[in-house]
Amino acid sequence: MVDHEQYVRYRADSKVLAMIGEHVDAQVGRIRMRLPRAVAEAAVDAWERDELGGRAPETHEEYGLRDRAAELALIGLAISQRGRWEGEDVVVDLDVASAGAALRASQ
Repeated sequence: MVDHEQYVRYRADSKVLAMIGEHVDAQVGRIRMRLPRAVAEAAVDAWERDELGGRAPETHEEYGLRDRAAELALIGLAISQRGRWEGEDVVVDLDVASAGAALRASQ
């Protein structure tokens, strides 16, 4: 039998996490990042790519891959809109959520 009480606790935990997120956003918002040209160009390419066709039912792994691809595309959008090239790097202020998604993907 599933302990439904744990999900009541998880819902409360989720609300606390959201409150922490509000404080993080107010204090950090965006993080200045320096990215190598090849990585920045790949992110912009992800933003500019058109995905043709609809989505079929996905496995959990496929959903995760699509979610990461979407995060990369949003970073590409940020680079296209407000990135500036400095030599072989691009400097861009990324939303803390996008930076966090990239960090989670690296682990």
